[in-house]
Amino acid sequence: MQIVDPAFKGENSGHYVPGVISRGMLYVSGQLSIDPDTREVCRGGIREHAALALNNVDRVLKAAGCRRSDVVFCRVYTPDVKYWGPINEVYAEFFGEHRPGRVVVSTTDLHFGCLVEIEAVAEVPDAKEK
Repeated sequence: MQIVDPAFKGENSGHYVPGVISRGMLYVSGQLSIDPDTREVCRGGIREHAALALNNVDRVLKAAGCRRSDVVFCRVYTPDVKYWGPINEVYAEFFGEHRPGRVVVSTTDLHFGCLVEIEAVAEVPDAKEK
C-alpha cells in the first residue's frame, strides 16, 4: 500500500489517511465539507458543502496523480435525502461528462455538523498502462 498525502495543513486526529493506493486503485477516505487546512466547517448552504467536499476529494486525486475522469465510484453521505437534488447538481458540474458509479446515502448527522461527506475510488493512471 502507498499512502497518499495531499499535505492538508490542519491537524486531523482521526486514525486514517486521506488516500491509499493498492493494486492500481486509489481509495479516497471520506472527505467532509470541512476545510482541511483550517479545519473550519463550511458556512454556506448545501451546494457549498458539496463543492467543498468534492474539492477535498480532488486534492487527494491530484496528490495521487489522478484526474476526475479516473474516478470509478463515489459514495456520498448526507444527513437528509432532501439534499439529493442540489448535491447532484454540484456533483454533475464537478464531473462534467464523466459519470462514475455512485450511491447517495441518507444518514444521521455527520461529524462536526457537515452536510456532505464523499469517498471515492479511482484507477491510478500508471496502473492502467501496465
